[in-house]
Amino acid sequence: QVQLVESGGGLVQAGGSLRLSCAASGRPFSPYTMGWFRQAPGKDREFVASIRWSGLITYDADFVKGRFTISRDNAKKTVFLQMNSLKPEDTAVYYCAVDVSDRGSSRWPEYYYWGQGTQVTVSS
Repeated sequence: QVQLVESGGGLVQAGGSLRLSCAASGRPFSPYTMGWFRQAPGKDREFVASIRWSGLITYDADFVKGRFTISRDNAKKTVFLQMNSLKPEDTAVYYCAVDVSDRGSSRWPEYYYWGQGTQVTVSS
């Protein structure tokens, strides 16, 4: 079993920054992709970014547009999401997830393990 714990969410004004972290624990496994998704009230879950074991990164180009940066520390089994120039429309619960097949996918069904989510609220 794998547990994922996100942290770093909170309330920030528009234009501000937050850094989310997600630490994995449990049975050892590698290689694997770590991804970030988000879900706003009344909306579908959407892909933010993923990073494969090798470090290969995929972003959702539409809303990330250079504002978000994903990174990982394989030794610590931790993934990070640096979010800059935040906008009110970035308000959502942010989830990290793990794909043990290491596909680097943007499709949430391909991720088996999920964290509990961390709330990000951006005020205008």
